[in-house]
Amino acid sequence: MQDGDSSILRPEHLIARPLSTLVDEFGLETTGDLDGVEITGISLDTRRVVPGDIFVGLRGAHRHGADLAAVARENGAVALLTDREGASRAADSGLPTIIVESPREALGDISAWVYRTTEAPPLMLAVTGTNGKTSVSYLLHGILSQLGLVAGLSTTAERAIGSVAITSELTTPEATEIHGLLARMRESEVRAVTLEVSAQALTHRRVDGLVFDVVGFLNLSRDHLDDYATMEEYFAAKLPLFSPDRARRAVVSLDTEWGQRVVDECHIPVTTITSLSGLEADWFVEVLEERVDATVFRLTGPGGRSLTTSVGVIGHHMAANAALAIVMLVEAEFDLEAIGHVLDRDGEITTRIPGRVERVSGERGPALFVDYGHSPDAFSVTLAAVRRVTEGRLIMVFGADGDRDSGKRGEMGRIASEDSDILIVTDYNPRFEDPASIRTALLAGAAAAEHPAEIHEVVSQREAIRLAVSLAREGDAILWAGPGHEDHIDVRGEKLPFSARDEARLALREAGWS
Repeated sequence: MQDGDSSILRPEHLIARPLSTLVDEFGLETTGDLDGVEITGISLDTRRVVPGDIFVGLRGAHRHGADLAAVARENGAVALLTDREGASRAADSGLPTIIVESPREALGDISAWVYRTTEAPPLMLAVTGTNGKTSVSYLLHGILSQLGLVAGLSTTAERAIGSVAITSELTTPEATEIHGLLARMRESEVRAVTLEVSAQALTHRRVDGLVFDVVGFLNLSRDHLDDYATMEEYFAAKLPLFSPDRARRAVVSLDTEWGQRVVDECHIPVTTITSLSGLEADWFVEVLEERVDATVFRLTGPGGRSLTTSVGVIGHHMAANAALAIVMLVEAEFDLEAIGHVLDRDGEITTRIPGRVERVSGERGPALFVDYGHSPDAFSVTLAAVRRVTEGRLIMVFGADGDRDSGKRGEMGRIASEDSDILIVTDYNPRFEDPASIRTALLAGAAAAEHPAEIHEVVSQREAIRLAVSLAREGDAILWAGPGHEDHIDVRGEKLPFSARDEARLALREAGWS
């Protein structure tokens, strides 16, 4: 990679464009000398600036990014994009400066111009919803690969182009990184791209400059109310994805009441899907069999067309996720029979979904699942899924994020206690918050359950999972919710290496299980 930064993916073969051409085409105000200045990239972060970049100085909560213009220039930036205040603050940097009223609003279109991402774009797919975005994205990516396409992926877990993958920092990257990623995908001859799109990505205009061929809506449940004051505000943040300037077609699940709201307010052609009997929708998904290693389902659509297959993850919700992915591909003009053929050929949808009800145990001993779910609704559906494939007791280990929506903690604790037999409350990403106060809120919710579980409090995650394994017997199941695919914990701004998957396997081996 040209940038030398393993946390982002950019084009390897840079194409220089005159800064003056950008200014002329967009009619931008500038200061400084533009003659001979050529640009090859764009970046918001001085640590990721490489020679030839435009550096973008945004006003932040504590400082103005333009204050770092001189640092960006030392790292190779050849121009600055900022607002009028930023231009004044960076006047001594020596960088020619583009002045816009709102740099964030301009970022998507300018990034698209810099990286030429509107020229012959690949098939663009987007998934949004509170729970399941990552799973649907991986399922789309997996089916596309089974169909023989070179596919690209951007999720909460990772960004991937073929065999090249990096760990993600945001669910949806900033516009500068998205367009750089798409340019890198073009070099790799990627024909279809799937992106998770969060509410925050729409609010902060991270997907500006993109038009998706098909967008999918999964659900809406309580989460992110630290960013949005009410559920109505959270819902309103999602809606712009379903407008003609963002997407061409939509597939909407009616499994939550918010799905019908999306349909009612959607301004693009929409196809509906449900897994709930009694609801009218264009497509219906029915679970035929649940096993500890797979979920078998039938998808039926208009004209009686149908497909029966399986996904190698437990849960009705995973069948619904897989079905929505298939319908999105049908709406993208893939043939249902062709999809069915490759799934029959391979025996199932062959994709891994890191940290999503991911079984990390062997054939002997308790079944141990690691899951990323960290909302009340995610707990409810995942616990129900594990319960249906468990003969013995269900043991749950969980904590809650610090500096995030604290109002959901009581309900998380209540559901976890109500739906498990043994509950172990522990720490998880306290960030700058007192971890003891987080546990107190979770324990209060757990104690308030109508039929509370046997409840334990263990500060250390390492000790918590070992207690769970020591209490488990053959036929029991353990669900460790929260950390999922993550490889660190966040304590007062420091990211400490930690993998729940590795720790769970180690705890099982220490206890004598495979």
